[in-house]
Amino acid sequence: MDAAAAAYFLGGAGDEITLRANERAWRSIGWLPRVLSTPTQVDISTTLLGQRWPTPWLVAPMAHLRLAHPEAELGAALASAVQGAGFVLSTQATVPLEAVADAVRAEPQRGPLWFQLYPYGGREDWWRLAQRAQRAGYEAIVLTVDAPLQWPSAREQDAGFALPPDWPQPNLPAAAPRGTLETLLGCALRWDDVAWLRRRLELPLVLKGVLHPDDARRICDHNLGDALIVSNHGGRVLDGLPATAQALPAVLAAVDGRRCVLVDGGLRCAADAVKALALGADAVLVGRPVVQALAQDGARGVARFWRHWRDAFQATLALLGCASPHETRSVTLIPMTDATPHRHAGDAEDE
Repeated sequence: MDAAAAAYFLGGAGDEITLRANERAWRSIGWLPRVLSTPTQVDISTTLLGQRWPTPWLVAPMAHLRLAHPEAELGAALASAVQGAGFVLSTQATVPLEAVADAVRAEPQRGPLWFQLYPYGGREDWWRLAQRAQRAGYEAIVLTVDAPLQWPSAREQDAGFALPPDWPQPNLPAAAPRGTLETLLGCALRWDDVAWLRRRLELPLVLKGVLHPDDARRICDHNLGDALIVSNHGGRVLDGLPATAQALPAVLAAVDGRRCVLVDGGLRCAADAVKALALGADAVLVGRPVVQALAQDGARGVARFWRHWRDAFQATLALLGCASPHETRSVTLIPMTDATPHRHAGDAEDE
């Protein structure tokens, strides 16, 4: 990637406190395993939204992947499918959603194929795009609920980042809102919008961007979604939010098993995913490591990344005495005093 594209993918809001905290929080978790309990085999498949899948991880929705590599979303999705990982396609993808679905659906070992919806335009615009995704074969709609306002990070501004003219965005339901602050606030998504979309969707609805346990409880109590993703948008929207590893336990307690709960933000290695599952998450979404792998070697880089991730995940489960992801919930977790960030700093989770 050139410097401007790297600034876009790597930057965070404000002073990037949340961006750094995401990664550090996973590093601050350790474990105390029992000995002489090594399983004879390890099965890493999992169940999400009533279906069995090869792995408990998906690629987080990320916009403009063509900036990282010409193979863009198509290459990342196909490589992920071949390696059993799920994929969440961003509304701001540079490839038509139908092309990605056509490339991925027939892969026998693939993970879930979900479509992330940004609520641009009006309700009918969202509905038409959701129907389009359903016709193409996507299995859930992921509604981003934590980004009513967005602006460039300091890194982007310093690097002079801007999308090239005539940049392809074939999946936008409508133009992104522009104008005064009052105009933008008037376009912000609200609870009644979520309820409206929920009533009309045939596909499962996943709400992405939940941090507060009261919001999680409301989603469950009023049946506003089939699953939720604990996410702070990778620290890209509002600085000062808690790390997702810190927010996850309270959200899980509020949900109390009534919905699937996924988490993203700062996950840099397979051990981080094991920690998320040990805390109680059903699956994780991974952002920056995938875009970095894509930038390095296109689809081959993404496939190589997931192979290493899978091997490390299986080995970690075996060393912890776990025969499956679900068994990680019995692992004793302990605080670690050395929470030095991973050598790949930052967090470009999500768009």
